Amino acid sequence: MNDPLGGFPKPSPPPAPVTTDLSGFEESVEHRYAENDGVRLHYAALGEGPLVVMLHGFPDFWYTWRHQMAGLAGAGYRVAAADLRGYNLSDAPQGAGSYGMRALLGDVSAVIRAEGRQGATVVGHDWGGAIAWQFATRVPEMIGALAVLNLPHLSGLTRELAENPEQYEASAYTRRFQEEGAHEELDAVTLARWVSDSEARPRYVEAFERSDFEAMLFYYKRHYPREPYRAAGPPEARVGCPVLQIHGLEDPYLLPGALNGTWEWVDGVLTLVTVPGAGHFVQQDAADLVTRRILAWLPR
Repeated sequence: MNDPLGGFPKPSPPPAPVTTDLSGFEESVEHRYAENDGVRLHYAALGEGPLVVMLHGFPDFWYTWRHQMAGLAGAGYRVAAADLRGYNLSDAPQGAGSYGMRALLGDVSAVIRAEGRQGATVVGHDWGGAIAWQFATRVPEMIGALAVLNLPHLSGLTRELAENPEQYEASAYTRRFQEEGAHEELDAVTLARWVSDSEARPRYVEAFERSDFEAMLFYYKRHYPREPYRAAGPPEARVGCPVLQIHGLEDPYLLPGALNGTWEWVDGVLTLVTVPGAGHFVQQDAADLVTRRILAWLPR
């Protein structure tokens, strides 16, 4: 395959892993709720200090951040990992109209307010990353820094969908998800097959059994680009805060070519970390590396 980063130097090998100690993690986590316009949102919180809000993607729930939560809390941060609306213990309002970006951004604001804060660092993966990108440009007064895992900027993604046949093929599943009735083909066990941690997988099955499959796919129906794909071009608003991007290079769904040009849409300092050998769920595939990189980058 051609170099997707157009001649960028190969990433440095990751540092020696340090295993996150999760003993006592479950007992220490606080389960709390925020409310946005009548929608009740569950989030798990841990630690004390500057606030970091974490947003998962598809198919996932707050528990995906367990390693990062333990690491950040141990380093003096307060971490709030939300269940997106439609997932696990958060409400799943009916109808695609309940999953517009304004509502999703309001959910993030609600979690920050529920913690008694005026702003936070926001970390997002996949759909959580898409929300986080938007939060940084549309609610800039509430975000101090942005970290996005395996979700390129929309301008890069739409360019690749329109111009890169490999990305077009990699996104075939999204076109299926956009079809009417696609949620009827989903089940909790199948959605949890990606989880390599045998102890965690039953928790995922339970969380997905509590979730709303139709709601999960509303994100694709409302926000993922549709054919015919066209490059979105430069965004109306650039990201002004510091940005950390972490991307597992073995992601079969979101190819790294979409990272090209991200610096053109960010006014703040951009830090790009590519992780060889890690796939789409980089926060679990390279958990300790991701935690280290976030901690080294986080502003105090």
